[in-house]
Amino acid sequence: QVQLVESGGGLVQTGGSLRLSCAASGRTASTYGMGWFRQAPGKEREFVGAIRWNLGYTYYADSVKGRFTISRDKAKNTVYLQMSSLRPEDTAVYYCAARVGVGLLTTPSYDYWGQGTQVTVSS
Repeated sequence: QVQLVESGGGLVQTGGSLRLSCAASGRTASTYGMGWFRQAPGKEREFVGAIRWNLGYTYYADSVKGRFTISRDKAKNTVYLQMSSLRPEDTAVYYCAARVGVGLLTTPSYDYWGQGTQVTVSS
């Protein structure tokens, strides 16, 4: 089992920045990748970005490319989502997820999920 705990959400004005953190604990040694997804009210959960845990390759949704950056600290078993130039349409609950087996990191087929953290961008 892997436990994921997100933090860092909050209220920010348009154009501002936030950094989300996701700390993983438990059986993390076999983590293949970690991802961030978001879900706005009335909408489906959508992919934001992901990182291959060992190689560090990153993937982003077109809507956040150039504004969001994913990184990880392997020693702390923590993945980060640095969000800049935030827009009202970025408002959502952001979820961290971990995938154990090899596969696509851009779809919601992850093995473990965090509880989510609210990000609200005011106009």
